[in-house]
Amino acid sequence: MTALIATHLGLTPAAFALVALMTFGAALIRGLTGFGMAIILVPLLGLVIPPVVAVTLAIFLQLLIGPVGLPTILADADRKSALSLAGVAMLTTPLGIMLLAALPVESARIVLAAIAIGAFLLVLLPPHADGRRPGGLATLLTGLASGVLTGFAAMPGPPVVPYYLRQQIEPKVARASMMLVFFGTAIAGSIASVVMDVANWREVWLALALFVPMWLGNWAGGKAFGRIPPLWWRSAVAIILGIAGVSAVLRAF
Repeated sequence: MTALIATHLGLTPAAFALVALMTFGAALIRGLTGFGMAIILVPLLGLVIPPVVAVTLAIFLQLLIGPVGLPTILADADRKSALSLAGVAMLTTPLGIMLLAALPVESARIVLAAIAIGAFLLVLLPPHADGRRPGGLATLLTGLASGVLTGFAAMPGPPVVPYYLRQQIEPKVARASMMLVFFGTAIAGSIASVVMDVANWREVWLALALFVPMWLGNWAGGKAFGRIPPLWWRSAVAIILGIAGVSAVLRAF
């Protein structure tokens, strides 16, 4: 087993155990909130594996977890908005991969920090008092940003989370809608990574090896989701985005 991990996954057993623990924790957050796996996982993975590998691995992991619970997600989601967002995001994901390759590391970190902080501030704003839904332009821009961030950092969440949390909708609808969008971006990101020769078999094998801890974390988070009040759920989402914003600023500066 030790030789298998070292040969096919490029990690020592201790490093793989650490990555598996990180994946479990990030998937636990995903199951609870509907997002956050990549936001938490990519920076942590970057401590163990190269950043580009961390991004592509996170995309593959989101692809594998996407079908889990898909019938429930489809039933609960606001499919009209989610599919619209996913469609735009899937088309723009390759732009993010090209941006990742073109921007210096320092500039990329500053961009991510600004986006993370902006998303956190938007979530803190109260929901629209009149109950209105975002219009076509807001949906287009949100999908565009989500797709670019998928390819750039495997983080489609920062634009999408405020899009749903500022609406007066049930947490289960917001959570399912976000999960549906992120499954679409994971499909696009995986295809683009392979076509653009960014990914290799190491990330594929590693994603498959991490499926069990990811599934367990997602299952545990999903069990907790139905047991917490909506206000607590929204607060947890805001806290996670806030932590992501602070960590992004620290990495940038």
